[in-house]
Amino acid sequence: MALHPHASAFLDLAKAANLPDISVQGATTARGYSHGQPDLGGEIDPTVDISIEFFTSSTADIAVAIYTPPATSDAKRAGIVYFHGGGWVINYIAKYHAQMASMAKKTNSIIVSVNYQKAPEHKFPIPFNDCYEGLEWTVANADRLGIDINRLGVGGDSAGGNLASAVALAARDRGKIKLAFQWLIYPCNGPEFVDSPDVPNADGYGLTQRGMKWLWDMYLNGATDRSNPYAVPHAAQSLAGLPPTIMITAEYDVLKADGVAYYEKLKAAGNDVVYKDCPGMIHGFFNLGKYIEDGITIRDWFAENILRVVGK
Repeated sequence: MALHPHASAFLDLAKAANLPDISVQGATTARGYSHGQPDLGGEIDPTVDISIEFFTSSTADIAVAIYTPPATSDAKRAGIVYFHGGGWVINYIAKYHAQMASMAKKTNSIIVSVNYQKAPEHKFPIPFNDCYEGLEWTVANADRLGIDINRLGVGGDSAGGNLASAVALAARDRGKIKLAFQWLIYPCNGPEFVDSPDVPNADGYGLTQRGMKWLWDMYLNGATDRSNPYAVPHAAQSLAGLPPTIMITAEYDVLKADGVAYYEKLKAAGNDVVYKDCPGMIHGFFNLGKYIEDGITIRDWFAENILRVVGK
């Protein structure tokens, strides 16, 4: 379908701001802009408790935001360990308060959102390690947090979708944590999908091909990382044995081909996958509820399919 009017209007606002591409801005300037509108996700549900804790990863003290919806009983609840997007370079947990509070309530889950260290100062594997260790911390503290570890999944958007995919692969490979699901929102799982000169949606829809190539360069140490599935999930020799997957792509997203290919690989490997391509949408719309209504309404689809896996 045509570009959704809300997405088109948002892109017009962005164009009027006349900001250079993220690849030109560089990390420091881009981080400043990313702090400009903390309410991009829409209103924060005041009934959901938001608390901040810290855990010590192998390289740093890492903040986590914990979203606890009102309890309906004393029973333990499902859990989600979430990794935010931003190309491994920008964004932070507070920018996701509206999205995570809403999803916690809609799924009756405790959500732990990990403020992993950012590239290029902290390249792979540091952000990945922070995220996997955030999952380990959540499991270790599940009783205190009220989480049923048999109903614990991971999720993330964009670069966070990459990290969630990688953490799910590592959980499978290491065999210590059995995930209930992975929730992938327009993930970027292979740099090869923005390498060619004829990438669909390469420019004009927010995230550009040029910008995504630069973000990959910020995250990876070089060519050798491209063969590491925890950096590049598309590089995994097998995607068999992964948890049920809830996944979307956006129609007008430079990452769409990447996401579609990952979905097809997951299905071919015999995994349970529920997938939706969101018509008329652009990259990042899940975080743009203030401007794009579908960024809010997609939460119902996510919740329905997460609840299908973990129950109410």
